[in-house]
Amino acid sequence: MEWVSNLFEQYGYLVLILGLFAESIALPFPGELAMAISGHMSTIAEMNITMVIVYSYVGAIIGTAVTYMIGYKLGTPFVAKYGKYVFLKQERVEKLSKWFDRYGNKLILISYFVPGLRHFTGYVSGILKVPARTFFIYNCIGGFVWVMLYTMIGLIFGAKFEQLLHLVSRYSILAIGIAAIGVGIFLYVKHNRQRIAARLRTRAQKSHKA
Repeated sequence: MEWVSNLFEQYGYLVLILGLFAESIALPFPGELAMAISGHMSTIAEMNITMVIVYSYVGAIIGTAVTYMIGYKLGTPFVAKYGKYVFLKQERVEKLSKWFDRYGNKLILISYFVPGLRHFTGYVSGILKVPARTFFIYNCIGGFVWVMLYTMIGLIFGAKFEQLLHLVSRYSILAIGIAAIGVGIFLYVKHNRQRIAARLRTRAQKSHKA
């Protein structure tokens, strides 16, 4: 915390856009902690919360966009040659590929909330040739929710935000499960709304006759 706070004192908002960019391409940087600290600093008039959100979001989105393009253009040869520099080994790519097969593009949406997953989702999405439009829609939504969550933790909970960060990390799997169920229900209803509407009309007609 002291190290990140010192960075803010020296470089201000630049820490957010460069730090979140670095974390998004799988370089070590405590993104959640930085956003929470900057959110807290906005309560004591040292930073502006709107600028904190904007700089954090831009850094994260640009970083994941870069990883997607690297994966899309360079594919598995990049992983084999340079993956070790961003902790991206072939075994990790294979594991994430299986997760994509199981959960589909929803994995992009929730990956921000899983440490060790969000750093590599862009690379693997590109390698698997996930359509650019699909990737950026899911990525932008997930990134926005992620940034808002951690900046608001610092803004609302002030000096106690570090304790809350531990709780968020501890129960992130539960939150992901709930989010995945919600997204699944939404997609099911979206793709089957005509069938669902027809069933509801049939039931209504039977109830009326009865």
